[in-house]
Amino acid sequence: MRTDFDIRPRFSKGTMPPRNKKNFRSTKSGAGMTQAGVKAYRRLNPGSKLKTAVTGKVKPGSKAAKRRKSYCARSLGQLKRASAKTRNDPNSRIRQARRRWKC
Repeated sequence: MRTDFDIRPRFSKGTMPPRNKKNFRSTKSGAGMTQAGVKAYRRLNPGSKLKTAVTGKVKPGSKAAKRRKSYCARSLGQLKRASAKTRNDPNSRIRQARRRWKC
């Protein structure tokens, strides 16, 4: 039974967790979501298959290698569509995220 005094935050389906240090990395530390952020996202979006970045060494052809290749291809498209300032800045969020993924 739900009452008017329910103090839990109400989120609609498809929402993101709060942008804070616990859930998201700073640009300097590689951008992207942390493990805690992914858990928060999956709590808010039941059935989600979101995972953290593939940062370690992977075997060629493995699932992780395919995820990395897919991310690198998608993020290259984002980088190409970004402003010239973002494209040329080595410390932009998209560049840092690509570096973290080893693209």
